[in-house]
Amino acid sequence: MPMAASEIERTILAAIPDARIEIEDLAGDGDHYACTVTSEAFRGLSRVRQHKLVYDAFGTRMGTELHAMALKTLTP
Repeated sequence: MPMAASEIERTILAAIPDARIEIEDLAGDGDHYACTVTSEAFRGLSRVRQHKLVYDAFGTRMGTELHAMALKTLTP
C-alpha cells in the first residue's frame, strides 16, 4: 500500500521537528514523490548526510511502503 503525502510529512517532522516540507506526487499514484525539506538541522552537513537524516526517518519503510522519493534538502 502506498504511503500518503501526509504520512511522509509526519515521518519527517518526527525526526526533524523544525523541517519545512514540500511534497509533490510525481505520477499521481501515491507511490512516486519529490520532496524538498528545509531545516536548520542540515547546516554544516554534507548533502549526503542531510539526505541520510531524512531517509533514516523512514527506516525499513523506504523502498517498501514508500517506493520512490526524489529528495532536495536546503538550509534556511
